[in-house]
Amino acid sequence: MASVWRGQLRNPIGVSRRQAFIGIFCAVLSAICFASKGIFAKFLYADGWNFEAVLAVRSILALPIMFGFAVWRTGLDSLRGAPLKAILGAAAAGALCYYAGASLDFYALTLLDVGVERVLLYSYPSMVVLLYAVLYRTWPRPSMVGALAVTYLGIFLVISGFDLHVFQGNLTGSGLVLTCALTMAIYYLASDRYTGVLGSIGYTLCAMTGATTCLTLQYTVRHGLVIPAFHTNDYYLMGGLVLFATTLPMLLLATAVQRLGPERTAVISTVGPPATLILGGWLLAEHLRLAQWLGVVCIITGILILEFARRRAAQSAIAKRSTI
Repeated sequence: MASVWRGQLRNPIGVSRRQAFIGIFCAVLSAICFASKGIFAKFLYADGWNFEAVLAVRSILALPIMFGFAVWRTGLDSLRGAPLKAILGAAAAGALCYYAGASLDFYALTLLDVGVERVLLYSYPSMVVLLYAVLYRTWPRPSMVGALAVTYLGIFLVISGFDLHVFQGNLTGSGLVLTCALTMAIYYLASDRYTGVLGSIGYTLCAMTGATTCLTLQYTVRHGLVIPAFHTNDYYLMGGLVLFATTLPMLLLATAVQRLGPERTAVISTVGPPATLILGGWLLAEHLRLAQWLGVVCIITGILILEFARRRAAQSAIAKRSTI
């Protein structure tokens, strides 16, 4: 019985090799698409847009697309008759992550290189481990403690590059991104509570609706109903941000998780930060110091250790349960 469970963990949904290849392709493409977010935002900033306008317009345009996809895939069945408490909880989690956290992150992009921002954002798995330990009073395994140490060493190296001037220049923006990463970790933990009731698509829709409502209200209060004038390039840039860097990668990610499971998808998605660094160097002439590249390696290594440790823990728990 234990061997059957382990086989299911290696291939949790019994997909064929062709389906697994599609899942891997979707996971890689999703990570690369997400990696382009900062590039589009930087070009819009250079064209006169402020970060609040970019966030509000992106969310308003992306939400109907996600609703259309949800209706096509599930018909919103998971939301019919769902407890109001779960719907409001998901909306609150979305407001925290996609409104408050995203606002900090998009403002940080006015202060940081896109590569630094993306790498620091990927520290959120380590925060999930820390939050889980605090909430459930369980000390992480030694391998996870080591992964946390490697991750936070990497964060220090990315922020500082062993240069005080670089450290001071990155300090404010990095603090904002790390706070955003914390909201992502909380959103991840909240998903464990609400996706069982709402489903993953229902949870995402409630979260995005809550965030879009907050973003729209904030922008209206601060700037009225006036949005920046769209120049010709801005249509392409905003379209790229909404379609290529927001909705498409979310759909690809859902497809990848369906075929590969969340653990394998998370591991493959670590191609995201290097992809952002390559795009930033190519399109924005942004370059890291050697010490910062070492920090990137440390953070990705820490993420991989955490994911493999979580998988081993899940395998161990299932194996024990199967012997009962």
